[in-house]
Amino acid sequence: MSTLTMPVGIVDRQLSQVRIRNWLLAALTLSSGAVDAISFLALGKIFTAFMTGNIAFLGLGLAGHPGAPRVVSVLASMAGFAGGIYIATKLIKRPSQSAKQEGEQATALVWPRHTTFALGISLLPHLCFLMIWFAVGGRPGDDLIPVLLVLWGLAMGNQSAAVRQLNVGGIFTTAATATFIFLVGDWANNRRLTSEEHSRLSGVLVSLVIGATAGAFLLLHAPIYAPVLPLVVAALVVSIAASVFRDRVNAERAIDSHQVDQPTREPEVGNLKPAGS
Repeated sequence: MSTLTMPVGIVDRQLSQVRIRNWLLAALTLSSGAVDAISFLALGKIFTAFMTGNIAFLGLGLAGHPGAPRVVSVLASMAGFAGGIYIATKLIKRPSQSAKQEGEQATALVWPRHTTFALGISLLPHLCFLMIWFAVGGRPGDDLIPVLLVLWGLAMGNQSAAVRQLNVGGIFTTAATATFIFLVGDWANNRRLTSEEHSRLSGVLVSLVIGATAGAFLLLHAPIYAPVLPLVVAALVVSIAASVFRDRVNAERAIDSHQVDQPTREPEVGNLKPAGS
């Protein structure tokens, strides 16, 4: 396995930042769980994060099944999601390429600042959704539902693309299928997960359940405030990420130059663990 030698202090800092990253990913999953619960229950049985379900709903609608959601609403959510992916990918792609051209070790990045920027952009459709929701008292009509689905689709697509650029195995924050496959597949292969992997994967599944439960609870007991939850959680993630990972560029330069006068050890690139641990 390819290894990277770096000072002990930087290794410890990166291990700490990996733990923080995992908590932030779990928080984003909680947010998307709340979004899907609210959109499914209040916006015509449509998801805005879980696109697999929407594709199935589209098939039901095209077949003319009486219990299928409105095709126009399904397409609105899917179009918003696609737009969010496109925007976030464009925001992240160029900076990543520039970093490689400048010789920065992109594989060592735990959370690039452009990921934070892309997630910050996703707050805008969240905010627009909330303003419309408040304006109609939490009871949007059929003409407004597609607009709201586009907005939340934009936010969730943006979030999905931003998280994908982190290259964290089995984590998308807007769907749990891959996470479930990772957990069960490793169990079937008798592969023992590291504590970091187990915490990361199980944390995402638990967070999705908590988010969906919280979203449904708020919609039932305080519907006007239900969409506030995912916005607040996403905003906290952006704020924490901007604070914790703001010094990543300097850290990478320190790694490249090896100018930190400390003992060194070799972490595994995959999970930043000291070799042999």
